[in-house]
Amino acid sequence: MPAGDAMLEELSIRNYALIENLTISFEEQLSIFTGETGAGKSIVVGALSFLLGAKAEMTVIRSGAEEASVSAVISIDRRNRDALGWLSSHGIETEDGRLSVRRGIKSSGRGSIWIGDTPVTRGELTEFMAFMFDLHGQHAHQSLLHKDKHCRCLDRFAGIEEEALAFNRVFTELAEKRRNLENSLVSERDRDARIELLTFSINEIEAARLKSGECRELEAESTRLAAFEKLSGSIEAAAAALFDGEVSVLSLSRRARSGIDAAAALDSSLSGLQQRLGALYYEAEDLSGELRSYRGSLTFDSGRLEEVEERLALIHRLKKKYGRAADGKKDGELFDGVKNIEDAVLAYRNEAAAEIEALSASEENRERQRAAIATLEREIARRAAALSEKRRAASDRLARRISGILGSLGMPGANFTVSLEPKGPIPGGQANIVCGPWGADDVEFLIAANKGESARELRLVASGGELSRVMLAIKTALAAETSVGVEGGATVPPTVTGISPSTWVDGPETLIFDEIDTGIGGEAAVAVGEYLQKIGRVKQIFCVTHLAVIACRADNHFRVEKTETGGRTITSVNSLSAGERCNEIARMLSGGRGETALAHACELLDKYGVKNRVKE
Repeated sequence: MPAGDAMLEELSIRNYALIENLTISFEEQLSIFTGETGAGKSIVVGALSFLLGAKAEMTVIRSGAEEASVSAVISIDRRNRDALGWLSSHGIETEDGRLSVRRGIKSSGRGSIWIGDTPVTRGELTEFMAFMFDLHGQHAHQSLLHKDKHCRCLDRFAGIEEEALAFNRVFTELAEKRRNLENSLVSERDRDARIELLTFSINEIEAARLKSGECRELEAESTRLAAFEKLSGSIEAAAAALFDGEVSVLSLSRRARSGIDAAAALDSSLSGLQQRLGALYYEAEDLSGELRSYRGSLTFDSGRLEEVEERLALIHRLKKKYGRAADGKKDGELFDGVKNIEDAVLAYRNEAAAEIEALSASEENRERQRAAIATLEREIARRAAALSEKRRAASDRLARRISGILGSLGMPGANFTVSLEPKGPIPGGQANIVCGPWGADDVEFLIAANKGESARELRLVASGGELSRVMLAIKTALAAETSVGVEGGATVPPTVTGISPSTWVDGPETLIFDEIDTGIGGEAAVAVGEYLQKIGRVKQIFCVTHLAVIACRADNHFRVEKTETGGRTITSVNSLSAGERCNEIARMLSGGRGETALAHACELLDKYGVKNRVKE
């Protein structure tokens, strides 16, 4: 796997179960976790599962802490279209192809989840992380347990992913054209009635000759006319105080101005007051003129009041009929948020005109639509039939491939099958094929884990170790399609050089295996290690194991330990050096570190050619 492509770069765990404060940096390829039983290996996997979206339980919070949190720094392959598309649709940006993800849970039960700088829901976290990670084992997060993923896997194996995407595009286009035709195919009777109703509405609105903002002006005029007597009395009182009364603002300001003019002639220090009183006088005089003009214009016209009220009644009647959401109080109505009543009604007129145009579309146009749909239907049927044929040819080959790999992984009696059923009856031949967005086939992977059992859904496989091996076999078959051969009925393990990184662009980029070695040993364990190591060349792999023959193949080896400090138990994870690896492999072989065990451990490490060989 090219450095800097997609991987989990760093994992930080705080106050999660027995882990107090732990930060681990990772590299690509195969990372193995080992340790004594009960050391806490499952805690590390549980923390990863928590970060991938598993249900949060407050019991994971370390005793005495208020919050447990797990965060990670991940890099995303630029070819991972699903992950990048999801981020784009949620407005989340990466920084140099990297992204931080954090999830926490407090003792109060409240949790928080962040992808980058954006808070998200647990469902959104699960959806996004499924594009990046696949966890197999007792912590159920396996993407391949979902039936809807099986068709895509089969298409990848058959080499027809682009063909399936092309089918999906044509299917989407056909669905859109069918919707458009259905919208235009109202019955002639209903169509004519609708056009007549819309035409009446348009004529009624246009006859009203509405002007934007008119209603507010009319309401102000109506208020003024209805309160004429009170308004007139108030104006007369204001006029008397300003200029009509014996003692008024204007007469008093005139007298004051005359006095200050005489005083200023004797004392120049009063010039400032003189100017201010002069301004007061001129302002009073100006106000008096405006008030006289307004009083002169005041007239009461009962006919005008009636006319205004009738106009307002017409506008409100039109609003009730055609501007239902002009006040913005109802969701889902037309024209929600329009400020003016008149604008809402006029908007309805425009909508009605557009609908009339659509309903009046010529039969010739509808015939063109029907012809285009018929052409697409034939294209869909042809493409679906071609996809089905290629899927059938690939399904048996994939089933044999995976069954053979399972035999070498310690499940000799396993029988893997690919169920390929039509989505519905095909009564009229190819032209009547029942299709979904990805073709006419319902694809599902089935497994009989032991000889004599009937094939069942993958999620019903009882053993976590068996399920992990099934997933490893599926992924091996998909990744090594061009390199795995069959000789004498036995599957030959894939060569490293035959696995191309581009094969995995659309799948999860980090695989996590827990309990994969349950119930196996000997040659089966050797085969599991070999397959893990080879898939590690195109994927970042994490694996928890108790078997030395698997652990010795690690590109990166971590030991999980449990210690007591200050009366508290703490789980830690340490990256092992070459010498420490030899000791750990020896412990796994014999439970001790005697000379024989150490020699055997060094032999295993040398035999499988891992990069961290023991140095003398």
